[in-house]
Amino acid sequence: MPTAGKAKIKVWRFDPEVDKEPYWQSYEIPVSESTTVLQGLFYITDYVDGSLSYRYCCRAAVCGSCAMYINGSYRLACETQIAWFPDGVIEISPLPHLKVIKDLVVDLEPFFAKYELIKPYLINNSKPPEKERYQSQKDRKKLDEVIDCILCASCYSSCPTVWMSEDEDGYIGPSALTKAWRFVVDSRDQGAKERLEVVASEHGLWRCHTAFNCVEACPKKINCTEAIQNLKRKAILSKFGLVR
Repeated sequence: MPTAGKAKIKVWRFDPEVDKEPYWQSYEIPVSESTTVLQGLFYITDYVDGSLSYRYCCRAAVCGSCAMYINGSYRLACETQIAWFPDGVIEISPLPHLKVIKDLVVDLEPFFAKYELIKPYLINNSKPPEKERYQSQKDRKKLDEVIDCILCASCYSSCPTVWMSEDEDGYIGPSALTKAWRFVVDSRDQGAKERLEVVASEHGLWRCHTAFNCVEACPKKINCTEAIQNLKRKAILSKFGLVR
């Protein structure tokens, strides 16, 4: 824990409507053994500088809203303890390689537009059952990891292929592809063929260079790269008519 219950938070500041260049601003705040980075930001906006902008929602590491770049790593501010950094110095910047709206808030519209492309919902045109679409425990286990994606965009921000995309219509990105696999592998879903047509396109899964940045960045420890390789195998099988 930082000495004397104090911590120094350095925040990357930038308002495109006002500032010519980004800059760092430092704040000293009181902390306890359990103070999170998000609580530190709350203190700043409540008592020091109300102009600071950032996103948050659930405060329980479920919604993904507070994904930031903290002390050189992709993290969720709501679960990152200030006590994890013994020197009591925290550097916070927005998710890299994304357009900044203000301070720690980035533009996620392109990210969610690509997510919508993969049709992120169950597709099943058979007659609805009286109770439920049954899924065995064995089949449900196939979803155990990939279903944990909280759409925080950390993997998207970390992906070199996303960085190199020339426009917003570029590479779909690891999060959307992982979500596509989540539905393709779901035994209740019947939309695998149409999803595979989307993700096997010019800007889809063949653009993945297996850099593994997405795996390292994911706060939920999801192996996005493995999900994408599974999709590649399915796409090849689909080409030969071996996928429903």
